[in-house]
Amino acid sequence: MAELRAEVMRADLERLGRYDAIRVRQRFLDAFLPEYTQVIVANGQDIGLVALRPEADAVWLEHFYIAPDYQGLGIGREVLARIMQEEHFTKPLRLNVLQGSPARRLYERHGFTLDHEDSVDVYLVTAR
Repeated sequence: MAELRAEVMRADLERLGRYDAIRVRQRFLDAFLPEYTQVIVANGQDIGLVALRPEADAVWLEHFYIAPDYQGLGIGREVLARIMQEEHFTKPLRLNVLQGSPARRLYERHGFTLDHEDSVDVYLVTAR
């Protein structure tokens, strides 16, 4: 999972001048909570992951990665749509993406709006 994160995030982190091969993996390992993580499977292969971590005022959508060979096929869109349809989510969903990440468009198409941003990250939230 840490390898998938490093592979998926590399181009954006390099663009921002923040890619460090060790740090990108360690940040995942430091924040990884298996009890909130689901593996995404397609054609019998593990191709991604997503975590939904509850907090008092929101649910954080984290570690949403799809292997590069499976990107652009609508899998991420389908997974996100299923997450958004979960009726047990009565709190807003929150997430962050790197500045300039094409993933931001996916989230905005699903109703996420800008909460705040800094020079590296964009924080998005749903209205729930």
